[in-house]
Amino acid sequence: MIHPPSTLLDAITSGESFLVTSHQNPDGDAIGSGLATARALRQLGKQVTLWYRDPVPTVYGTLPDIEHLHLGTTPPTGFPHAFDRVITLECPSLARCGLEEHLEGLDILNIDHHLGNDDYGVVNWVDTEAPSLGELLSHLFRELGVALDEATATLLYLTIVTDTGGFRFSNATDRAFDAAAGLVRAGARPEQVSLWLYESQPPAALRLLAEMLPTIDLHGDGRVATALLTGEMFERAGASRGDAEGLIDYPRSIAGVEGVALLREIGPDQYKASLRSRGEVDVEKVASRHGGGGHRNAAGCVLHGNPDEVRQQIAGELLNIL
Repeated sequence: MIHPPSTLLDAITSGESFLVTSHQNPDGDAIGSGLATARALRQLGKQVTLWYRDPVPTVYGTLPDIEHLHLGTTPPTGFPHAFDRVITLECPSLARCGLEEHLEGLDILNIDHHLGNDDYGVVNWVDTEAPSLGELLSHLFRELGVALDEATATLLYLTIVTDTGGFRFSNATDRAFDAAAGLVRAGARPEQVSLWLYESQPPAALRLLAEMLPTIDLHGDGRVATALLTGEMFERAGASRGDAEGLIDYPRSIAGVEGVALLREIGPDQYKASLRSRGEVDVEKVASRHGGGGHRNAAGCVLHGNPDEVRQQIAGELLNIL
């Protein structure tokens, strides 16, 4: 049985008003865990505001309570005095949330499962063996006496599915399956999660996929694949940043590929590199060299240079760790 630290339980029990946030460019684990945490805290009679810097991917636009997210860099009403606790989810460093200039010096409860967490909170619960943050939160909510309803259980199930790649990645451990089974028993709806993830793509996302596919390139006898998304591609597809969710799975699906980099243009000669790998290949080591981070098989960072330079650089670094 996984037990959260008593200091975390005490900090939540004694708090009245909470600000909850997660990392920049939120994925399913970040979004599902944030929404589930807000629902659980409200069930305990707490006041909660969810503040994320970046918009959520399009496929998550119909999640329960998604309309209550506060987005952007402008603080929510009453900040900071209206909040006596800040909960950061999935942020190995405070800078990872993109709101660090506002949150520094506040009472932060840091809950994470990433490697290399900085332990920057007044309370830190970091379990790098956890398959997803949702698994940790399910234990936390139980210890707090929260009875999971269907929506909260489904949101936690979403976190496990997305972080394990639909139970395909190496973190699909017995802990992941045990947690998923427990959430289904609590009322989680796997078919709803499948609908969100795999059957809710807007036409713009498919047009963006069509733009990306011709850019796929193989390196090192096909062991590394890279792909590119430029601002012009987004414009032609009529797509937003959130429409790129899941596109990295296409180069990753190529036979023989062990490491993948999807490069998304975020500014002049500036690219967000999303990295994926198989088995023991540790892309977090590559990301951390560039100020990024993540997990062994899924990580990210920012690179600078023209697209050809950046592509060759990241391909070379990935080949070096195979």
